[in-house]
Amino acid sequence: MTDSTNDILQKTDALKGFLANFEKELGNVDLRAKVLALVPVFYKLREVGKSILPGQFAASARDRILFYFRKYPMLVISGDEFLVVSGIQEYARRIRELRVEHGWQIISGVTANEMFKEGELPLEQKVIESMGTDDYMLLSVVQDREAAYRWHVANEIRGSADGVREKILCFFRRNIGKQITGEELRYVAKDKTEWARRVRELRTEFGWPIVSKQTGRPELPIGVYLLESARQSPEHDRKIPDDVRGAVLRRDGYKCTECDWSHKEWNSSDPRHLELHHIKEHVKGGENTAENLKTLCNVCHDKMHRK
Repeated sequence: MTDSTNDILQKTDALKGFLANFEKELGNVDLRAKVLALVPVFYKLREVGKSILPGQFAASARDRILFYFRKYPMLVISGDEFLVVSGIQEYARRIRELRVEHGWQIISGVTANEMFKEGELPLEQKVIESMGTDDYMLLSVVQDREAAYRWHVANEIRGSADGVREKILCFFRRNIGKQITGEELRYVAKDKTEWARRVRELRTEFGWPIVSKQTGRPELPIGVYLLESARQSPEHDRKIPDDVRGAVLRRDGYKCTECDWSHKEWNSSDPRHLELHHIKEHVKGGENTAENLKTLCNVCHDKMHRK
């Protein structure tokens, strides 16, 4: 029997003793006496919950929460579970610290539902529907060490008087080429439920090259967005529906049909990205259909229009 198991058994035995004492107090007419008898039960139960995690990974409440998240990535975990493993009431604050200060891609049930409605979260509908306001999911076991800086920028933009769309665009432009989570965008938008719709509008109506796993960059982690450059698509190439955009990119193998450039070749000295080009110009009646669109890098796209 391991030391950890012995420790759990000792705490469980102690808890049984406190519960037996509480049974004696049930006959007491004094309400406060009953409450006071339950206090040690409450604390002892928390100790049992904390002790079931390996000691070397559970030095603090935040460490215990992170250990539990990393053990069960991509699974819906309820707040009640974190209440047990953390041993503290303010577990939600520790989860926020892991997300904001330490760069773990943790998504809440609220944000997951908002992203799913806009087609940005490739998870089963029954999974999303099972997530409540106090449920969480770790989307990636890879830590994002730049997150703390981005949250500082997000906090600065959040307090501005701009509208939701303008705040989100400002945040993207301050983080060009960097992966941004839905939780960050929701925070920038002051928790407005419309934030995911505004992101889609920036891409499909205003021509900003904002991509996700579902809309042009299948190699990106689930639940993140990325602004590829500060260049807007030409006005006649905007308003292409996301499902059509995705179909064209998949058909063309996510590479330029002129020069074969793809995101696999991206580097900081050659910041190209992929755009969609109308074979028959939109202004001349060309439709936003897969048959009338093809994938070009922005360099080839410019050459095409110069011709």
